[in-house]
Amino acid sequence: MKPCPNSPNCVSSDSKDDNHSVAALKFSDSPGKAWQAAKSALLTLPRTRIVTDTGHTLHAECKSAIFGFFDDVDFELRADQGIIAVRSASRPGYSDFGVNRRRIEAVRSIFTERTRRN
Repeated sequence: MKPCPNSPNCVSSDSKDDNHSVAALKFSDSPGKAWQAAKSALLTLPRTRIVTDTGHTLHAECKSAIFGFFDDVDFELRADQGIIAVRSASRPGYSDFGVNRRRIEAVRSIFTERTRRN
C-alpha cells in the first residue's frame, strides 16, 4: 500500500510511526468471509462508495458531509497473515482532526462484530 505522507491526515496498518499507525483487521475465518465482512462494514459508513474491488485489494471514496471533500480508503487482503491491511487518507488539507483514524476504528468495530457472529 501507498505510504502515508508526513502530514497528520492519514493512517495505515503498514505505517511504523505512532502518528500514522493503526492496526490491521485481523481474522481467523476464511479469507473470503473476512473480505465480505470488511466490505460490508465499510459500506455502513455514510457517503462511502467502493470504486474498485479486485477480490484482494479495494479502493473506496468517502465524501465529507459539510465540504464534500473526498478521502481515500484502501484494503489489502493478506490471507497468509490472517489480516486485511488498511489505509485511510484525506486528499486535501493538512490535518484531518482524527477523522481517518475514527473511520478505520468504526470499520474495525463493525468488522469484529460481524466476524465474531459468523
